[in-house]
Amino acid sequence: MRILALTNLYPPHFLGGYELICGAVVPALRLRGHDVHVLTSNHEVANAPKVREVKVERTLRIHGFYGHPWLNIFKLADLEAYNNRVLNETLDRVQPDLVYVWNMGGLSKSMLHTLQRRGIPTAFYLSDHWIARGLAADVWLRWWNTPEPTFPQRALRSFAAVTGLRDRFDKATPTTPITELKFPRVYFCSKALRQLTVDAGWDVGHGAVIYCPVNTALFDGEPKPVEAPLRKLLYVGRLAEDKGVMTALKAMRQVKGRFNGELTIFGRGDADYTAKLHAFVKEHQLPVTFASGQQSEMPRIYREHDGLLFTSEWAEPFALTPLEAMSSGLPVIGTTTGGSRELFRHRVNALTYTAGDADMLAARILELAGQPELRATIARTGHDEVRANYSESAIVDQIERYLTETLEVWPGAKRKAAPAELEPAAA
Repeated sequence: MRILALTNLYPPHFLGGYELICGAVVPALRLRGHDVHVLTSNHEVANAPKVREVKVERTLRIHGFYGHPWLNIFKLADLEAYNNRVLNETLDRVQPDLVYVWNMGGLSKSMLHTLQRRGIPTAFYLSDHWIARGLAADVWLRWWNTPEPTFPQRALRSFAAVTGLRDRFDKATPTTPITELKFPRVYFCSKALRQLTVDAGWDVGHGAVIYCPVNTALFDGEPKPVEAPLRKLLYVGRLAEDKGVMTALKAMRQVKGRFNGELTIFGRGDADYTAKLHAFVKEHQLPVTFASGQQSEMPRIYREHDGLLFTSEWAEPFALTPLEAMSSGLPVIGTTTGGSRELFRHRVNALTYTAGDADMLAARILELAGQPELRATIARTGHDEVRANYSESAIVDQIERYLTETLEVWPGAKRKAAPAELEPAAA
C-alpha cells in the first residue's frame, strides 16, 4: 500500500506515547514493503536530536497547542486555508491508496472534511480524546456553526451567507459542521477510549481495539530473582497533577522508616508544579531523586530499578510506560483509571490501588517489598504477557490487517474482508 500518515507531531519531535507509537509503526510498515509518507506539523520540541528523515514533511501549522498562539478569526482563516492547501497538494502528489490519521490535536479539523469529500479510504487511530472532546472545541468549525453566536459572529456569518462568500470559501477551506464527519474505519488503543468516544455522542461503537505496541527487543530486561530485594522504585512520565506524582510522594512519606528503599522521579513538567514536588521532598526528607533525559535512555533506566509506580489519576486511554516496564521485567503498582484496567490484574500481573489514595499506595509498596514470591510472580507474568500480546510485531500484524481490510471494505471495493478479532486474547 501507498499510505499517507497524517499527524500533529512525529519523532524526534514528540511529547507523549501517541507520537512514539506513530514513530514505531511507520518504519515497521515500511519494513513490510509499504510506501509510507508522513505529513505532520512544523512544531519543534527543544533538544530533539537531529535525524535523517525520509518521506516526512513537516509543513502543517499548529493552532493554539504547544505554546502556539490562539488566532483571531481572520488570521485563523489564513492558517486553515494553508493547511487544507498543503493537504490537497500532498494528496495530489503522493496519490495514497489510504490515509492513516493519527493525532489531530492542534491541527485544522477542517482537513477531515477535505479527506471525506475526496473519498480517499481513511483509517483513524485513536489514542486520546481528540474526537470525543477536541472536535467540539475546534475554533474554526465552532465559529461557523455554533448555534449561539456572538453579535459580531452573527453579523459576519450572515454577510458571508448572503454574499455567497461562505460557499466560495468552503470549497477550499471547509466550514461544515462536525456532525457531518463520519468514522467508518477507526480503531482505538483501548475499550475504555472507544466507550468514552461513544458516550460523547460519536458513532464509533463499531471501532476495533488494537492495543499499544512495545519494542520488546529494546525493552528486554528479565524479572529479578526472588531473593533480590526491592530497593529502587521508579516513576516515569510528565510531572503534572493529573499524573499522581504527589500521591507517590505522600505514599513515600507514609512508608518512611518501614520501606528500606528510594524512589526516582524521571520526567519533566511545569516549573511551578515541579517546584512544589521538590519542596515536599525537602520538607519531609524523603529518599526521592529527580531526573530526566532522552527516550533512548529508558531501557537502561528500567534495568537500574526494581519496580514501577504508575500513579496516573486521569483516565489514560492506554499508557505505554507500564508496557515498557513490564517488558523490562519490573513489577508494577498501578491505578486502573481509563484503559489501564484492561492491562492490570491485581496480584496476577500487577498490584493495583485506587487513584489518588496515598494510604493504599503505601500499603501496596510494603506488600511488594515484603512478599518477594508475589513480587517475582507478578513480574514474570506481566513480562511474559506483554511480550506475547503487545510486541511490535504482534501489534503491527493487527494494524497491517486492519489497514488492508480498510481498502477491501471501502465503498466501491470489489471484495470484502472477513471480520477479524483484533484484541489480544489476554485482554
